[in-house]
Amino acid sequence: MRALGQKGIMILGVLLLVPMLMMACGGSSDDNGDLTLPPDGTETPPLTKITIGNLTDKTGVASNALSVIDKALEDMVEYANEQAMIPGVELDIEIYDGQWDPSKDIPGYEWLREKGADLIWTPVPPAVETLQTKVNDDQFVLFAATANIDLKELAGGYEFSLGITPEYEAYTLLKWIVENDPDFPQDRPARIGGASWLDGYSAIWFAAAENYAEVHPDQFEWVEGYLNEFSFIWDVEIEGLKDCDYVFVPTPMHKFVEDYRRAGYTQAKFVGSDVPAAFLGMIDQAELWDEIDGMLFTRSSQWYNEEGLIIDLTNKLLNEEHPSSAEDIRRMGSGYLSGQQIYMMIEIIKNAVETVGPENFNSEALFDAATSFSFTLDGVENFASFDETKRYAQNYYGIYEARADGENLFRADPEWHEQIFTP
Repeated sequence: MRALGQKGIMILGVLLLVPMLMMACGGSSDDNGDLTLPPDGTETPPLTKITIGNLTDKTGVASNALSVIDKALEDMVEYANEQAMIPGVELDIEIYDGQWDPSKDIPGYEWLREKGADLIWTPVPPAVETLQTKVNDDQFVLFAATANIDLKELAGGYEFSLGITPEYEAYTLLKWIVENDPDFPQDRPARIGGASWLDGYSAIWFAAAENYAEVHPDQFEWVEGYLNEFSFIWDVEIEGLKDCDYVFVPTPMHKFVEDYRRAGYTQAKFVGSDVPAAFLGMIDQAELWDEIDGMLFTRSSQWYNEEGLIIDLTNKLLNEEHPSSAEDIRRMGSGYLSGQQIYMMIEIIKNAVETVGPENFNSEALFDAATSFSFTLDGVENFASFDETKRYAQNYYGIYEARADGENLFRADPEWHEQIFTP
């Protein structure tokens, strides 16, 4: 199988951004660095620099995994500068290595601001909760790839999650399963449970699934949601979930699914989201596609084998910026697809600049632009949005399945499904 070199455990990506200096309006510099005017004699106005502070993990437990998200940030920002997506503005990045250590989140935030960061971006979900009070007190905008907390707690605040929402994902997936999965039991409630490390995301997903089962006892019976202290030994969890019809898997999932199937338990269909999808490279390495065949995923973006506005750009950037490793990055999983969230963040920056002008850009202007943001993707209006109180962007999810025949993810349903807010 494919050797992908993926040893990081947890969420997704690292790499540094190289900002591009542009003379988009036609000016250039001579050998002495002096500005040469364009033929009409007008001076090219200087670009206003807007700095994105990237609070990431470069050397901690998630560094290898997060490197792919940081590559996506680097590539998307470079593309935005090259294409002059925000007229009059050059985007830059400052990076702080928080080492996946919550005690470093506030020092990292302060260091990035001292370095001139105009906003914070973080692919580290726990940092959102750590920084919540700080950014609200400072009225300083923070964008997150995702946030593993109850996003209703963020209502009206300065933290904006551009990614998935575990509670609504669970409701959306379970409703879809009941209505569409041909393997759903017809004569009894389906038994569902899950196993995970002790992380915020899975705890919220389990609570939502249990709630759904309580509201719909004719459809689901909740078995158990196991949370362990970051162990790869799943014996207790496997025995407790052996009679399930659907099992939410831990991240990374390779050891659990291997041991579950080796124990002889073949009835359950595995389910998950973009979180375990970020580690499909480990399924490749362990040759476990047969073990996850038919697994269902709720996902927030198109997969690499589809066509559309953002996925076409994603594949273009991968092929052009990383020609020797593009396929390996795709096989690693969903990490690089965070480019969709980054693209939306850049769109919000653009909207703020268009409203107040480059020279007047600040956190207040960015906050105002974020709270009125709506994004249409491939004909789906309001695919993602924020408003005065809503702090999670995603409004629609796609349902995907893993197929051993093809060793990849494919659409289980061609439609985008509006997320379900209540069970």
